[in-house]
Amino acid sequence: MNFGIVLYIQSFMIILTGIFQIFPLLFAVYYHFIDADDVNTIHAFIYSIIFAFFSGGILYIITKKFKKVEVKIRESFAIVTFGWIIAALFASIPFMIQAYLNDYPTLDPISNPFSLHGYPFFNSINSFTDAYFEMMSGFTTTGSSIIIDIESIPKGLLFWRSLTHWLGGMGIILLAVAILPALGVGGMQLYQAEVPGPISSKITPRVSQTAKILWGVYLLFTAVETILLMFGGMDFFDSLCHTFGSLATGGFSTKNLSISYYQSSYIDYVIIVFMFLSGANFTLHYQFLRKQYNVYFKDREFLFYSSIILFSTLIILLDNTFLHNVDGFNGGIADSIRLTLFQVISITTTTGYGVGLNDESLFHFALWSTASQFLMIMLMIAGGSAGSTGGGVKSLRVYLSLKFIYNEIIKFIYPRHIKLIRIGKDVIPDSIILSTIGFIMIHITVAGFSTLIMNFFEKDLITSFSSVMATLNNVGPGLGKVGPDSNFANISTAGKWILTFCMLLGRLELYSVIILLFPVAWRKT
Repeated sequence: MNFGIVLYIQSFMIILTGIFQIFPLLFAVYYHFIDADDVNTIHAFIYSIIFAFFSGGILYIITKKFKKVEVKIRESFAIVTFGWIIAALFASIPFMIQAYLNDYPTLDPISNPFSLHGYPFFNSINSFTDAYFEMMSGFTTTGSSIIIDIESIPKGLLFWRSLTHWLGGMGIILLAVAILPALGVGGMQLYQAEVPGPISSKITPRVSQTAKILWGVYLLFTAVETILLMFGGMDFFDSLCHTFGSLATGGFSTKNLSISYYQSSYIDYVIIVFMFLSGANFTLHYQFLRKQYNVYFKDREFLFYSSIILFSTLIILLDNTFLHNVDGFNGGIADSIRLTLFQVISITTTTGYGVGLNDESLFHFALWSTASQFLMIMLMIAGGSAGSTGGGVKSLRVYLSLKFIYNEIIKFIYPRHIKLIRIGKDVIPDSIILSTIGFIMIHITVAGFSTLIMNFFEKDLITSFSSVMATLNNVGPGLGKVGPDSNFANISTAGKWILTFCMLLGRLELYSVIILLFPVAWRKT
């Protein structure tokens, strides 16, 4: 492996992280003067940006001689994996600086309004472990949080927390791919390592153009959803943050009660639509915008993904309404359908947003029957479509696996019968089928082993298993101590690091990270 090109790309990742911190800095300045928000946040971002520019610049100067080196498959896996690790590291710096400034006040804020003065720190984030967990959760679009009182966070940090979702949703590496021609290196290997799903299809022959098109669709959806949420009564700040959370299928909210805070059917449906769209393959959206209006109905994965959501919603409604008579399902049928559909789409797309019956409670799956809870766990694992911002195994892999199982059963009945696995008219190569089965086996192994380790620290099977499922599939909420009405604050330090690693594994689809654990990946070619 050529470490020079890996570090060269990381220098740009560090600088990009610093550049994007300018936006939350602007919000911090604005809200300091409008709402007297914590001035320490301004200092935290200024210091963090300077540090990112300095560190990235030094690394660039040291490694720029490697910019003409070819990016091979092993280097691409290292670039993607370390890109996420380093992005989360530099993203956590403002939280750490804020904690330091709040705990160690210096100058008098009356004589100097921009002095460093202390406030009680906003719950929970008082260590590097907590800050890194929160930011890895952001960039991997997991949405698991250790913050108890979200509304106590200064607006600048709150915006940065949500912005990491938006960047991680389409992929901060994919953003780098769009500008790689200017950096002097090719990007196809990075694109294949980053784009989720078993089949990476380019929209255009040039990968950089493909990346730009996907980001264009992403930006268009961001603008549209933000405007629609503002029509529903959200202010610009909350609209933007919740757009980031739903489009990236991340789930960070600006409110303690998540979407339940707004008590608006209109807002619920806007977020339902954009969570659903974000869980579908973004190439379909591009084709639709190019006036190929029947593209969704021709795509077997999209139809399968939609069927899972509709079937699960129906089963949960029937189970909780007629079999178990769960509170929340005994009101109007329209509200029951809306709230159930919201939760099913939120979990299937691995967003993790919560919706409520009133302004004091969440309507969440931890209150449902155990059968419905188990179904929600299955939806976590299935996840969104390939090429979406959603996590999980991906519905395409589930679809291929079911077709493979069906074919194997047919072979037992008709041993001489040869039946190829197809998606539509396309025959799926054996290599894709084997890769799909291999991925699912690795996923099961990692989930089981991680749950075993978590049990040593948490001593609660439900919490251990659901926390692993929630982080490995980049969902957010689980069950037990990490349920929808709680968070990950009470998880042990060791447990948080295990779950942080699970987030990284899930976001990069296992292979990119696991390959680097084998010594052969580090040998020189």
